[in-house]
Amino acid sequence: MAKPRVVHACTECGAQSPRWLGRCPECGAWGTMVEETPATNTADALPVTAADAPLPLAEVDPDGAPVRPTGVGEFDRVLGGGMVAGSVTLLGGEPGVGKSTLLLQALARLADDGARCLLVSAEESREQVRRRSSRLGVLPPRLLITAETSLPRVLAHIEDVEPDVVAVDSIQTIHATDAPGVPGSVSQVRHCAQTLVRVAKERAISTVLVGHVTKEGTLAGPRVLEHLVDTVLSFEGDPQHALRMLRALKHRFGPTHELGVFEMGDDGLVDVPDASALFLADRCPGAPGSVVVPLLEGARPLLVEVQALVARSGPQLPMPRRVAQGLDAGRLTMLLAVLAERAQLSVDRADVFASVAGGVRAADPGVDLGLVLAVASAQERIPVPADTVAVGEVGLGGEVRQAARVGRRLAEAARLGFRCALAPPSTKSVSGLEVVHVANVAEAIDVATLLREARPRVA
Repeated sequence: MAKPRVVHACTECGAQSPRWLGRCPECGAWGTMVEETPATNTADALPVTAADAPLPLAEVDPDGAPVRPTGVGEFDRVLGGGMVAGSVTLLGGEPGVGKSTLLLQALARLADDGARCLLVSAEESREQVRRRSSRLGVLPPRLLITAETSLPRVLAHIEDVEPDVVAVDSIQTIHATDAPGVPGSVSQVRHCAQTLVRVAKERAISTVLVGHVTKEGTLAGPRVLEHLVDTVLSFEGDPQHALRMLRALKHRFGPTHELGVFEMGDDGLVDVPDASALFLADRCPGAPGSVVVPLLEGARPLLVEVQALVARSGPQLPMPRRVAQGLDAGRLTMLLAVLAERAQLSVDRADVFASVAGGVRAADPGVDLGLVLAVASAQERIPVPADTVAVGEVGLGGEVRQAARVGRRLAEAARLGFRCALAPPSTKSVSGLEVVHVANVAEAIDVATLLREARPRVA
């Protein structure tokens, strides 16, 4: 009997090597090569039927894959209208962020609309899911559940139920007896995912696979999973805040620039169609160190409050602290250096704290100008006008540069009642909003000081 061939596969990219390597030759990751026995495939090529015969592209029906709305507005926004028949979606997120809640609510809405749904709960018992469903107030009769971890039994349930939608929570806990490795290993996860994808395509079943994430925030398991599925969704949120955000990292049936915003409450996840108003609801206008900035999350503009605090703890501060929450700490340090060199506003003897209110992570470079003005306002104890927003990227020379889709950002600011915007010189005018062009950070600070409302300085 021939000895089975052993290969080593990378858990990050799925690359294979006949021997163990400390570093993956494809993606360069260290310590990711894991031993596995590949499955042999001796099947002959299947004959091509008339239904599978190649067709001219112009004769392909563009509406052959209908879209089924889930009924969860923000979920459908990210999916481009709903779930496509035969599509496979990978939903990832940190533990406790609300993936199972979002999935249960979407399945319940689909079942209420007449779809036959099957939830494969591989991590929780049926009684646990039943209690969560009762709290959410969703108990549709067409939503079926099974607590199963064996892939053959899951396939048998799909064969018996013939569902329109299948959800597996989670793919890392499903195992197959005919694949090498333990549950959750590279070979097991890949084999189970490939099998479920094949079944979804053959039976035109909309399928959702829930995936764990690593401590770095990336999807756990081999990167080949992301190539197997049609859509990769990332569900994010700070456990200390109620807001949750859904992003599409990959989507074969629509754009990836949409953002879904939810609020976690006692009754589950609630759509937040007007996220900007929610972020600014508890704002304290007129406070030094506070500036409203229009961010761009994908194609969706969001108005958030950037706050800064400059704390002077003594004349001889050996190592001033730079603390950033929701912002890039390296970016904050760079902008403080630009302030000192280009605007002669130094905070080298003080602690600087900066944050984005509401638990939002602002990776958009268009927040630079607002952050600079917030630090300057906190340092000088002069508030920025409450009806003013700031948008623009700041360069090392102190110049203010254009941000992406600035017109859409400023239109959102005008919709919420803001009257003035500090923006780069190349910015075009926006209806209902006075656009004040600033060429550099020193000019922006001077203009913001002139625009401030007539009020005494804060002591």
